[in-house]
Amino acid sequence: MDKTVEKTADRQSDRRRDDAARAAWLYFIAGRTQDEIAAQLDLSRQAVQRLVALAVSEKMIKFRLDHPVAACTELSARLTDRFALEFCDVTPSDPAAPGSTAGIAVAAAVRLQRLLSRKSAVTVCVGNGRTLRAAVEELDTMERPQHKVVSLVGAMAAGGQANPYDVVMRLGDKVGAQRYPVPAPVVTETVADREVLQDQRAFRALRELRDQADASFVGIGEIGWHAPIHRDGFLSDADVSALIEAGAVGEITGWSFDAAGRPLDNPVNRRVASLPLETPPQRLTVVVGGGKKKVAALKAALAGKLVSALITDEATAKALLAKR
Repeated sequence: MDKTVEKTADRQSDRRRDDAARAAWLYFIAGRTQDEIAAQLDLSRQAVQRLVALAVSEKMIKFRLDHPVAACTELSARLTDRFALEFCDVTPSDPAAPGSTAGIAVAAAVRLQRLLSRKSAVTVCVGNGRTLRAAVEELDTMERPQHKVVSLVGAMAAGGQANPYDVVMRLGDKVGAQRYPVPAPVVTETVADREVLQDQRAFRALRELRDQADASFVGIGEIGWHAPIHRDGFLSDADVSALIEAGAVGEITGWSFDAAGRPLDNPVNRRVASLPLETPPQRLTVVVGGGKKKVAALKAALAGKLVSALITDEATAKALLAKR
């Protein structure tokens, strides 16, 4: 067997076992019905039946669920209840690589794959960032010219250089879909510049597409010195200083917010050229991310109802559930 084909088959098998473990935990331990599990995992009832049967045949079911996803599924249920989420996927953390987001990327790819595999036309909005870009690389290649992928965030830094972690163009390539980037920097030099850009016909068309979208997948970043949005040139030193002084703890698609999850009304946010945040979200809005540095930002975004679903790892999930 060709090594590439073999690797793809192994990856699909691992994902199916993970899905089987998750479905089995929800069925046998959480006491959910198969219809409830189907809705939560975005699967058919028949698919859920097959996954539960697989978990039994693979001997995952003993006195307890013998799979690392079991503990993660419990964390997922607690986070879903605490923050009233549509869903929460928690992946096992790698003790040997505590900073790795590889598992999060795979889990996000599974959700994206299910959505984009549909035959009917789908519109998906995306942010950018390392983890979300890694998720796109995990997707199987498909041909869905009827789908549309729409960027929520500007494609350039202030100096004109391209975003190295652009998602919309790569996702369009993977899926064979129509691509709609935002033809603007993340943050403009002046408020007047942003107003000119957002008054263009192309920007209005992007906003209409966002308003009709089926779902959004976004990354999240912390605000601080040498944070990715600063290190990659999207925010200047003066911008970071102003945001820290204003109490910013995180950002989604360039929009900064405080510890309560409230978008800031300050000079930096007034220059953001990304599509506006929906508060609260008007469609499924999934935040993808994890790591110690992002805990404060994630907790704020969840508390402020800036997102409606979460994909993260076990260590981050535990930190989000901690009282302090």
